[in-house]
Amino acid sequence: MANAREILSRMKSVQDTRKITNAMYLISSTKLKKSKKLLEETEPYFYSLQDLIRRILRHMPDVEHFYFNPRKEIKEEDRVKGLIVITGDKGLAGAYNHNVLKMAQEWMEQSKNHRLYVVGELGRHYFEARHIQVEEQFHYTVQNPTMHRARLISSTILEDYEEGRLDEVWIIYTQMINSMQMEAEMTELLPLKREDFSNIVIPADIIQEEIQMVPSPSAVMDHVVPNYVTGFIFGALVESFCSEQNARMMAMQSASDNANAILNDLSIEYNRVRQAAITQEITEVISGAKAQKKKQS
Repeated sequence: MANAREILSRMKSVQDTRKITNAMYLISSTKLKKSKKLLEETEPYFYSLQDLIRRILRHMPDVEHFYFNPRKEIKEEDRVKGLIVITGDKGLAGAYNHNVLKMAQEWMEQSKNHRLYVVGELGRHYFEARHIQVEEQFHYTVQNPTMHRARLISSTILEDYEEGRLDEVWIIYTQMINSMQMEAEMTELLPLKREDFSNIVIPADIIQEEIQMVPSPSAVMDHVVPNYVTGFIFGALVESFCSEQNARMMAMQSASDNANAILNDLSIEYNRVRQAAITQEITEVISGAKAQKKKQS
């Protein structure tokens, strides 16, 4: 059994750790509130772009555009697929990064002809450690997602897609279902699918307006779709950031609860050791007093 000094030293160490986990919990809570507000403010813009594409396809179903071209003439084994992987820059967030990287690893095993785009330092270190080639690394993007950084990512992806270096673009991010549930999500970003925009129920009283696109529907799509892709990537960045902060909050709360349980056990053990030491001291005093009394008699 450890002595009282060792137990006190362990208790101090656990208390210091608990202070750190409590501080990290509060920091993550603040960042989560900020990122949720940011997501709520940008969602209307993203949904407006969705609605605009839907209106174009509804009024002009025959319009052709390379963003909607599935490139069926290319064989499946020859198709180059791009994957955007959004991870965190830091750990201590439970299984947040593990779930994303596991899904990415499984996808790459099935898609041999691929190009990898990584957002987040942990993802970059993970693939570098396994000698997996990364086409583009976007640094310092995860911890402070902005439209500007999302636009940098989308411009790189769209350029590779337009110039034929990519035939498909997929994205893996973490979707925050609620405060207790988060799921790694994989979505095909390009090419766009008409059914994804046409299968949304249109209200019966919607005004069937006549629209005219200048200079052409294709030119309008040239501007709308890149903004739509940028908005989707920005939404994925913010969703992932929210999920990361929420996962870290849960992990730090669990760590703090474990620290409290350890402190409780150590406190009981310390009291037992202290009581045993006091009892031993009393016993030694009594034994010494008896021995002194016998010696005097």
